[in-house]
Amino acid sequence: MWIAMAVGGFAALAVPAVAAAAPPIPTQLSNADLTLLNGVRTAGLWEMPAGQMAAERGAHASVRQIGAMIAQQHVKLDQDVADAANQLGVTLPTQPTDQQTGWLNEMRGASSNQEFDQIFITRLRAAHGKIFPIIAAVRAGTRNEIVRKVAQEANTVVEGHLTMLESTGLVRYGELPPIALPEVDIANSGSLLQTAQGRAEAGSGFSPTVVWVVLAAAIVTAAANSYRVFRPKLAR
Repeated sequence: MWIAMAVGGFAALAVPAVAAAAPPIPTQLSNADLTLLNGVRTAGLWEMPAGQMAAERGAHASVRQIGAMIAQQHVKLDQDVADAANQLGVTLPTQPTDQQTGWLNEMRGASSNQEFDQIFITRLRAAHGKIFPIIAAVRAGTRNEIVRKVAQEANTVVEGHLTMLESTGLVRYGELPPIALPEVDIANSGSLLQTAQGRAEAGSGFSPTVVWVVLAAAIVTAAANSYRVFRPKLAR
């Protein structure tokens, strides 16, 4: 069975004392952070009604069960992203995108329950596959704690939905959009340092200084190993 900040104040003291540390200033949100929050929000706006439709109309029992679970889980995720947006002062969409509305209309217009099942699985699997790498990238690189928590929760939910959708056997993998890899080309980057610098500039948290330390340690280790290997041969 599918398993479904208080702002503190302080009074200045009349006698000299060690100054209390000011509360940290929230990091400005990046475009990626906003993309995630908006994406999770609009996903819920169309997947909740889609899941409800599936729960009522699905030809297969598994589709009905999965639809109910997806709708239910998006209610919780949608509330969490709304709470996060309120804390961050972000205005979220109130309607699904035109494309998502089109997918809902496509489901409503299905000529049979069997056709509905295929449309439901196809559209939701493609949509989850599209937002999944965005969630992972923001989870790995965001500097905002609130956004990070949303990304972590969304990652768990979306991965679970991918597994559920695929369990129906109705996913047409050959029709899925091609995989979009990061722009950094590891194989042709020229050096490990260039790759690390590229990722750091992209906000993934890699530090060139750390890379230099790692490279230096590797060189020292290799030199020591070589000395131990070749010294006996030179002594003969």
